[in-house]
Amino acid sequence: MPRSDKESDNKVMRLESGQAPVRGRLAMASILVAEDDQAVRDFVSRALAYYGHNVTTVPDGSAALAALSERRFDLMLTDIVMPGIDGVALAAQANKADPDMAVLMMTGFASEGQRANTAAVERVISKPFSLKEICSAVEEALAARKH
Repeated sequence: MPRSDKESDNKVMRLESGQAPVRGRLAMASILVAEDDQAVRDFVSRALAYYGHNVTTVPDGSAALAALSERRFDLMLTDIVMPGIDGVALAAQANKADPDMAVLMMTGFASEGQRANTAAVERVISKPFSLKEICSAVEEALAARKH
């Protein structure tokens, strides 16, 4: 039995990609969160960072495209309804630029969720959602991309 958390952490097995499990999950994925609602953006960012992910946040689709042009992300989590470039158009452009990046969408509008199903997205998450729901959806999408 390990004597401390630090000793326990040192015995964590490394995964194929060089990532280490954190709290039983994959760690250190690079995630882009595009969400125009500051409170939701902060909630999602803090939740994903808590689980060991490197999170970049942007307030809209245009800023997301700029971030995507600067670096590669493992996953993008975007709101569907945003000013300017909406999440569906953003997902289509992002998928064209990097088909290996997982894309998840969030929405508070059921009709928008249907529209998103035509885009190349892993899943549409309905608002409001819990910390557990959003983190589980992200982990499932990342795990599916690893296989």
